[in-house]
This record gives sequence, structure tokens and C-alpha cells, in this order.
Amino acid sequence: MSNSDSQDTGGEVLTGREVPLGGPRAMMVRRTLPGQHRRMIGAWCFVDAYGPQRATMRVPPHPHTGLQTVSWLVAGEVLHLDSLGTRQEIRPGQLNLMTAGHGISHSEESPETVLHGVQLWVALPDGHRDVAPGFEHHPSLPVLAGRGFEARVVMGSLGGVVSPATAYSPLVGAQIAVDGDGEIPLDPAFEHGLLLLDGTVDGLEPGPLVYLPPGRSRLRVSGRGRLLLIGGEPFAEEIVMWWNFVGRSHDEIVAFRKEWMEGAGFGTVVGFDGAPLPAPVLPGTRLRPRGRVR
Repeated sequence: MSNSDSQDTGGEVLTGREVPLGGPRAMMVRRTLPGQHRRMIGAWCFVDAYGPQRATMRVPPHPHTGLQTVSWLVAGEVLHLDSLGTRQEIRPGQLNLMTAGHGISHSEESPETVLHGVQLWVALPDGHRDVAPGFEHHPSLPVLAGRGFEARVVMGSLGGVVSPATAYSPLVGAQIAVDGDGEIPLDPAFEHGLLLLDGTVDGLEPGPLVYLPPGRSRLRVSGRGRLLLIGGEPFAEEIVMWWNFVGRSHDEIVAFRKEWMEGAGFGTVVGFDGAPLPAPVLPGTRLRPRGRVR
């Protein structure tokens, strides 16, 4: 893999860490954003990748604020329920997009099956973070095809192909199938991240997320496999991200937590057999707004 403006990608490898999804004894995922050093790529502020593994996903109802959740599957099926009354299964090649806005709650669960996918969050910019909550399901998405690659545009735009999904900042999210040697167009104003989903693509290993700084207009790839591309204009705002909330101050997070624990402001998820997730205890020190890097 190389960028055509130079022979070296200059990529920063974000190795991530293994965490349980939904609490103890849950299925394990690899979290590469936020990382120890880099917190965001464009407006993308959270990346969990899992599988392929035979597992049962069971994430009880929990709240969100100030973000969009992007659910993308390579294999398996997951049922989404939320406090708007949405009941929507997602399968490979389909997009579930939930906009939390000023507050929403949801659950995710699956039968025991082979699961392989990613869960991502997009931070909403200040002018849109209090929008009304919403949900979109896109059963098919547009494709950008080129020599040696085919890119399904999940969010934002790539090479002039635009996803129908609602986005609140300039960004891109795409699953790219590589078959041979290809050259993928990039927006040079964007920073990007690459995650190998399966197969063999030169320069990428399973697990880590590779960060590419702005300035690249093309990316050469070689091999056979699928990768996830995310990116966007560098996010200029500082945010506070704690548990499932994205806010702008410690006091906001305290208020969000209080609302959730008291059962106000986030609605009720109907149809999940079990109790909602309790919020963890806040740290003993005040949470500080932080930028894209620590």
C-alpha cells in the first residue's frame, strides 16, 4: 500500500485494546478509537471491531448524547431497538445509523451466530449536537468502482459518490473490496483511517487501525481483501467523551448521567428482555474537554 504523492504512507499504527461489549462476560471487541494518543479521525471518535467469531451479542439498553452510531456488518445479523420505537435488523451490506442528538437509548442483540463487523461513533459538531434523535436504515448503498477496487460508500462521500445517510460534518466512511492493484481517490483535506476487515492487502495487518494525515489525494492498494476507510476534516472542537456520552463539559456529563440513572430524558426501549445498563461511577477528578490528540 502506498500513497501516490509519496512512496511512504507515513501511517501511524493504532493498536487498540480488547474490551468486553456490554459488560463483563460479553463478547470481546478491539477498540482502536479513542486511543492513548489519538482520539479522533475527522469526526469519527470511536471504533470497535469484532470477529469473525461465533458469539451472541447482547447489549442492554443504554443512552447516548451528542453523536451518531454507525453499525456495519461483514457477517451475521443484529437486532436494533431504540426509545423511538424502532425495531430494525441489520445484515451485511446494510447501514443502521442512529443520531442521538440531545438524547436517545437503544439496545443491540443477536442470536448465536458468526459475527463480524464494526461499531463506530461520529461526534456531532456543536451546532447540531442537540438535534432531535433519529434513526435511519439503508438497505443498499452507492458504489464507487475503479480498477482493482469497489467501494461501498457508507457515510459522506468518496470520489464524488455520496451516501444517502445523514451526515453533519465533511467525512467519509466506506467498505472497500480490493482485488488486485487499485488506486483509491482521497480528499486531501481529510485525515483518514484504514482497518483491514479480511483478506490480505499490502501494508495492513488484522487488528490495528492505520492513521493517515491530511494531504493525500490517492491511495494505492494491492492484494485481495476488504478494508474499512474512515476520514474527514480534522475536528476543530474539543469534546468530553465519557461512557456513552459526548458533551462539552464535565457538568454536562454529570447531568446526562443523572438523567439516565433517574430514568428521565432518554425514553424507554421496548422489547428487550432485561434491565438497562447502569452508568458507571464518575471519576474523582473533573473531566476535561480534549481535542483530536491527547
